[in-house]
Amino acid sequence: MSSLRPIGFFDSGVGGLSVMKEVRRLLPAESLVYFADSAHCPYGVKPVELIRGRAYAICDFMIGLDVKLIVIASNTTSAAALDAVREKYSVPVIGVEPAVKPAAAATVKGRIGVIATGVTLAGERFESLVKRFGDGLEIFTQACPGLVELVESGRWDDKETEELVKLYLDKLLARDVDTIILGCTHYPFLRAVVEKLAGSGIKVIDSGEAVARQVARVLKKNGLAADIKSTGGESFFTTGDPEHVRPVVRLLWGKQDLVVKREEV
Repeated sequence: MSSLRPIGFFDSGVGGLSVMKEVRRLLPAESLVYFADSAHCPYGVKPVELIRGRAYAICDFMIGLDVKLIVIASNTTSAAALDAVREKYSVPVIGVEPAVKPAAAATVKGRIGVIATGVTLAGERFESLVKRFGDGLEIFTQACPGLVELVESGRWDDKETEELVKLYLDKLLARDVDTIILGCTHYPFLRAVVEKLAGSGIKVIDSGEAVARQVARVLKKNGLAADIKSTGGESFFTTGDPEHVRPVVRLLWGKQDLVVKREEV
């Protein structure tokens, strides 16, 4: 069996593109749809009920596109709404969570730092991750307000961004961590800055590759994978102003001719 129906991805903004890029790299035959809820970004400072409502609205839109699988390409939204979305919709739904398990395998000192949004760090899913994989480890967390907005504006390598990243990293480096988890899908676009400031002795880990592998497993299990002879395309949507969102999406995705359409959901 195979299916040419698309895979849907969504996030509060453009951050989830870091996950979709890993899926594209692993599964070049799949058609992909991305939805940036830019009009309501960032999610990290919003109430859980609002985030869940936005997730429902976007998933309804995705179902209207006949997607075969939905990826909540957002740690914050996964923390707030993954279980509720899985209960509501019949299509397979995959979420994103901070890479505590691979970080636990990578650390030598047993001291791990996590940068993420406040909603992610305060959620039950993160607490469960720490309980399951953090035994015997010291895990230090740091909420990072402002970083999402800088990525959304395409400013992931300017002086202001570096100064803000340094402010947050210094608090974790002072704890003598040897591994840092990028616990927000926006943050892999800041990897170069993080690695520069953290130094060569610090491992930096995100969950993009793991999510891509899970997507492949779920597609295969459900007989939904596209024929390997196919060539997958991409579609992009936003609730924000396409004139503002399009240049950042083009820069992050690496294609200058892509179109970003506006959708009110």
